[in-house]
Amino acid sequence: MRSGGIFDYDQRKVRIIELQEQTQDPEFWNDPDRARSVMKQIDHQKSFVESWDELDSLRESIGVYRQFLEEGEEVEEELAAELKLFRKKLEELELKNMLTGEDDHRDAIVTFNPGAGGTESQDWAEMLFRMYVRWGEQHEYDVSTIEYQVGDVAGIKSATIQVSGPNAYGFLKAESGVHRLVRISPFDSNSRRHTSFCSVFVSPLVDDTIEVDINENDVELQRFHASGAGGQNVNKVETGVRLIWEGALSDGSEERVVAECQQERSQLKNREKAMVLLKSKIYELEKQIKERELEKLEESKNKIEWGSQIRSYVFHPYNMVKDHRTEVETSDVDAVMDGDLDEFIKGFLMAASEQRRGDG
Repeated sequence: MRSGGIFDYDQRKVRIIELQEQTQDPEFWNDPDRARSVMKQIDHQKSFVESWDELDSLRESIGVYRQFLEEGEEVEEELAAELKLFRKKLEELELKNMLTGEDDHRDAIVTFNPGAGGTESQDWAEMLFRMYVRWGEQHEYDVSTIEYQVGDVAGIKSATIQVSGPNAYGFLKAESGVHRLVRISPFDSNSRRHTSFCSVFVSPLVDDTIEVDINENDVELQRFHASGAGGQNVNKVETGVRLIWEGALSDGSEERVVAECQQERSQLKNREKAMVLLKSKIYELEKQIKERELEKLEESKNKIEWGSQIRSYVFHPYNMVKDHRTEVETSDVDAVMDGDLDEFIKGFLMAASEQRRGDG
């Protein structure tokens, strides 16, 4: 097991040594952007090696418990617990190994925009907002609310969160698209069934190592009163900032991109953060253009693009959540709405991995 097989254990250890040698150069920190990139690469490679070492240690522990069992010791519970942990850690490593994109290691920006339908869709958007916050917390990511616009009656008009931690974008990119809800409306006095939509747009958070050139003269600045999640007032002064960019992408398509921030009490800081968010969203749109050109996603059954309906959540007349790209489904809607999304993310990553192998 020491070789690491498809996880390239030995190659990763060599790569760590090569990268660490670069850090010994006296001029290494003269280029801070490059230095940060190298340090992130070291951490990334180390995480694989450490995960594999942990699996190897668990394998040895399981072997010892099996030996005790053969000798008549009552260690069935301990053995079962180690086997369960081994399977969990192995699955986590397999998923991590599927993250081959150049931006997969980055933090993620997740934006929620309810579809037409007023209160119904706005309430659905808030349910999704909560779902992703819970998913992030369960995986020990740092989740912060960048922008949150309260709905007129219930729910939210829009919201943006930043999910920070290893491979946050790599996992959450699986969630970009339109999410559809079917339920008996709690806002309908006649208890009729309603269908609601909300788009979720996920982009990697750009940093100094990524250049996104936009003319700031083409960006419209709007100010608004900031309000917090749940409707509480954050600041009565107009510190919230909304930036709107309209222009052509590299393929000639016209886009209107909006980024908002009300996280800080300073309007200047909110404007700076909103500009980062704006560039992150434009960068993601350009990434999708390149992916379509390179992988011809428009011809693939696994077509992935913003605006496509990716998943349905049915609360009535039966319980089901189904991903239309991978056919992964479950009847445990309560668990899903409480952040249990790993099977859906795993299905997406596996399908994308198989597609890459097929294209290759």
